[in-house]
Amino acid sequence: MALTLFDTDEYRPPVWKSYLYQLQQEAPHPRRITCTCEVENRPKYYGREFHGMISREAADQLLLVAEGSYLIRESQRQPGTYTLALRFGSQTRNFRLYYDGKHFVGEKRFESIHDLVTDGLITLYIETKAAEYIAKMTINPIYEHIGYTTLNREPAYKKHMPVLKETHDERDSTGQDGVSEKRVHTFRGPHWCEYCANFMWGLIAQGVKCADCGLNVHKQCSKMVPNDCKPDLKHVKKVYSCDLTTLVKAHTTKRPMVVDMCIREIESRGLNSEGLYRVSGFSDLIEDVKMAFDRDGEKADISVNMYEDINIITGALKLYFRDLPIPLITYDAYPKFIESAKIMDPDEQLETLHEALKLLPPAHCETLRYLMAHLKRVTLHEKENLMNAENLGIVFGPTLMRSPELDAMAALNDIRYQRLVVELLIKNEDILF
Repeated sequence: MALTLFDTDEYRPPVWKSYLYQLQQEAPHPRRITCTCEVENRPKYYGREFHGMISREAADQLLLVAEGSYLIRESQRQPGTYTLALRFGSQTRNFRLYYDGKHFVGEKRFESIHDLVTDGLITLYIETKAAEYIAKMTINPIYEHIGYTTLNREPAYKKHMPVLKETHDERDSTGQDGVSEKRVHTFRGPHWCEYCANFMWGLIAQGVKCADCGLNVHKQCSKMVPNDCKPDLKHVKKVYSCDLTTLVKAHTTKRPMVVDMCIREIESRGLNSEGLYRVSGFSDLIEDVKMAFDRDGEKADISVNMYEDINIITGALKLYFRDLPIPLITYDAYPKFIESAKIMDPDEQLETLHEALKLLPPAHCETLRYLMAHLKRVTLHEKENLMNAENLGIVFGPTLMRSPELDAMAALNDIRYQRLVVELLIKNEDILF
């Protein structure tokens, strides 16, 4: 089906709002106040930040040094219970602290006290500085412009259905009776809400993710999202730069049509082309292919009659993957894939890689499987095209994977592991998928 553009309803890419991101950067940093003497009966899961059974007043004095200072004390009135004392806003905040294998004061659970305090300071700072802003976030949503069902045109009968149910259960991927299910989710790297376009703040559990369509939103914004979140094709006006899961659901396909069509074209006439995928095509013609897919969808003509140079088609396929808002190997799965590349034992390496694949959404995993099978076939023509699995890993590593880390040096160090991940996927395609 060809994609239709409406003159009165032009596609507008979302403009992500940076205000809350800037506030998170400004939030106070944790400063641990360590106890200088040995404390009897210190719980094994606390460190030197535990000061034993001291009074509130004593804790206040210790925390005067700086914003973000924190310590843990045992309650004098209720021995065996513990309090996190935290300096914020020129006063001490006290929180009952719990441990069940992870540390928590509310719904969120943390591996370390440091992470708990970091997340708490971010939340306190943003909710103090931007309380009114947050209350108005759901006004003027971008939701209808990014490819999901349009709120303003939602059938009247759906407006009376209950909102999406929230769950922490990871077993089911869809709700009952066509009602989509959302899950509290930890996003790796900076993420913006796809309903209001604002930054999703915090270290963990920053928002919720729809198990059906992959929509990422703030918890409060999720109440505004329609229950049937199946993407509406008439609002998915682009192929490139559109979320992969959204695109395949809108078109009811297993994989994006641009992937299928480009690979078919390449395998029909390009497998023996020297430097396949390594040699660049003319950038203006690659852009033409992109526009053809965005305009005509599966009716786009990418045949030899239109584009004689096969490097234009390979360039268009690589561009599609580079333009994905969420990479083919997603941010959430990225650390596990990188971990697998660092393992020296071959059997353990494949086992870890197999576990990493399980972290991918179904549409991403299927597309990756199809692409790796294709690249494996490319390597079978290595004598002619001079492209082996290692060379293809160099090309596709940074194309399929992007580090969720903001640190440029850390991302740079990952490049060699990205290459190795793709090389391993190609060589072991028949085992892994």
